[in-house]
Amino acid sequence: MEAFRALKSRNFRLFFSGQSISLIGTWMQKTAVCWLVYRLTNSALLLGVVSFVSLIPSLLLSPYAGSYIERHNRYRLLIITQVVSLLQALALALLILFKYYNIPAIIFLSLVQGVINAFDVTCRQSLMVDMVTDREDLPNAIALNSTMANFARIAGPALAGILLSAFGEDVCFLLNFLSYLPVLLSLFLMKLQLPEIVKSERSIWSELNEGFHYVSENKDIASLLLMLTASSLLVIPFNTLMPLFAKEIFQGNAKTFSWFESAAGLGSIFSAIYMARLKAGKDMVKILITASLVFSLSVLLLAYASWLPLALVFMALSGVGMMAQTASINTYIQTHAAPGMRARAISYYIMAYQGIIPIGSLLTGVVAQYLGPRLTVFLAGICGTVATAIFVNYRKKQFPPVADTSSKPATGSVFS
Repeated sequence: MEAFRALKSRNFRLFFSGQSISLIGTWMQKTAVCWLVYRLTNSALLLGVVSFVSLIPSLLLSPYAGSYIERHNRYRLLIITQVVSLLQALALALLILFKYYNIPAIIFLSLVQGVINAFDVTCRQSLMVDMVTDREDLPNAIALNSTMANFARIAGPALAGILLSAFGEDVCFLLNFLSYLPVLLSLFLMKLQLPEIVKSERSIWSELNEGFHYVSENKDIASLLLMLTASSLLVIPFNTLMPLFAKEIFQGNAKTFSWFESAAGLGSIFSAIYMARLKAGKDMVKILITASLVFSLSVLLLAYASWLPLALVFMALSGVGMMAQTASINTYIQTHAAPGMRARAISYYIMAYQGIIPIGSLLTGVVAQYLGPRLTVFLAGICGTVATAIFVNYRKKQFPPVADTSSKPATGSVFS
């Protein structure tokens, strides 16, 4: 089928199958951590802190990770990050299994996972082009990767909700540890032909500076990264408050919280399927603008929804918009960045996405302490709408329609 054409590539097929299982475990753990922290502390601020420490390393380390990865064998680095992730998951599982409910320890292990992810996500995204045999299948591979991630976002929280109610948090953490075994097996079975690593005579700091200048001077890519930064800071972190919506506003439990996560994942997977079916040459900037509006407006409507099923519908729509927004930017960068700058450009995408979210999560937690969850989410929707309007105005001035090349991938060029 056209929507699954990237699976013709054996290496990507192996990666896809292994990651599918691992990501379900990751989302189970993420759901369990959020619920456990809120159950123990009843603190919106601490929820923000946990999200902050798990993602802030992406802000601080992603540019360095991009330059580091370009100097080393990305396949070996990916195996190393997965092994270290497995050990981190084991440590967290043992902590909870022995009922050692220590919030500082949970925060520390979340920080460790954040450091790993700063390298792991950039490495996986930059390796994607080497997993597909046909370069034209790369956008499809990126979309399928997003589909896989968002299917896990449905299955993981849904399964976690059942397990949390029936057995408690420890089972979720143990299953996440076991979920790393299939992805490691799939990596060992791959047969990748990577380009030879040319040892650079320049320092890694020189390459960092070069990458920054490339991204900042490329107004096309820079505008998309700024849009993503605004969304990551002001809009995406609204989901940090979903445990409060589930428990305080809708008088629910862990299963209710898992419904919110699964609803967002369901919307995301529909969006990902749409992205996977797109043919080459589609205008990713137009898709980005439409997705950003859908995302912002659905968050606005979610803020004051008083009926749980309606709130879940708006949550699903937020998943549609958020996934299409981030995937369109990822695809655009991977298909337009110069080959020698791709890993570094992707690292700035990771920084603008995962690196900024923790700051937004912390900010969201603080604001919610004073304004309450509903008004905080409403303000997030307003900010997203304003950011989209500013972005559209900027693109019109910088790239008039006659000069717009957003639908034409750069010749010789090729998102987590």
